[in-house]
Amino acid sequence: MEQTFAVIGGGSWATAITKMLSNNSSKVNWWLRSEQSVNHLKKYKHNDRYLQSVEFDLTRVHPSSDLRAVIQKSDIIVVAIPSAFVYQTFNGFDCPGIENKIIFSAIKGIVPEYHSIPARFFHKEFNVPYERIGIISGPCHAEEIALERLSYLTLACQDLEIAQIMANALQCRYVKTAISEDTFGTELSAVMKNIMAIASGVCHGLGYGDNFQAVLISNAIREIERFVDAVNPVHRDVKSSAYLGDLLVTAYSNFSRNRTFGMMIGKGYSVKAAQLEMSMIAEGYYAVASIVEMNKKYQADLPITDAVYRILYEKISPLIEINLLKDDLN
Repeated sequence: MEQTFAVIGGGSWATAITKMLSNNSSKVNWWLRSEQSVNHLKKYKHNDRYLQSVEFDLTRVHPSSDLRAVIQKSDIIVVAIPSAFVYQTFNGFDCPGIENKIIFSAIKGIVPEYHSIPARFFHKEFNVPYERIGIISGPCHAEEIALERLSYLTLACQDLEIAQIMANALQCRYVKTAISEDTFGTELSAVMKNIMAIASGVCHGLGYGDNFQAVLISNAIREIERFVDAVNPVHRDVKSSAYLGDLLVTAYSNFSRNRTFGMMIGKGYSVKAAQLEMSMIAEGYYAVASIVEMNKKYQADLPITDAVYRILYEKISPLIEINLLKDDLN
């Protein structure tokens, strides 16, 4: 049976996901917060703020600012809004039947009010079983989807049949997909890699070169593995694309918001100044505070995460902090 999809969010990832779904003739109900954005899309067939080059077939894509209606008319819900706004968007939201929907998260961040991954938020808030909650993971930048450059996605869900449905819906000429059962590992790794990308950007801003970056990122994947294994101790290969690949593209690419944010911090910007100049969300900024809080329970060794936290939240000089961190790397 043909599935109807809802995409929740108006940013780059939401735009890219809507593009992929509509490529395969899927019906997509697309929720955008702003009525102005909805009207612009209906009139010009483009998102007015993000990936403006992408043109949508409005016989397949149906934009709306009515969140409840979008969800109720759809079988599979893809949530692609910044993690900092998840609680605000869904707090007190009443939508009968949402617990029977399939929800895929493309959020890649921590819900700060819960100090938890989005999968746990949707499970607790709406009683959606974990078996019906999935994750859309990279390595992939929305900007390259818009340019139709060859990209790879991993769809994780405890129910592999559901993961495969989503994989089939997203794959196209320039997108290849794989599936995984590791919902928690995939999502936590996607959160952690944003923190590591901030560290990479800070080091670049301070003038460290490629040799040091290689050591930093090889330590970063081990740090991600330690934390993910502490939280959810099952077998996983962190060298696969959903983990190491996603880390690499986020830490090295000029499209990476977290790397750009970190680079500005390394060059001397304050957190507020960097956020204002970027005018986009760097998920790692919110994630690092929640990961540090979560790690009080698990006590994993997270030197890079702790360094980023001290730079961003305790206002320790990046120069001093990275100088101390480099002695912990190998």
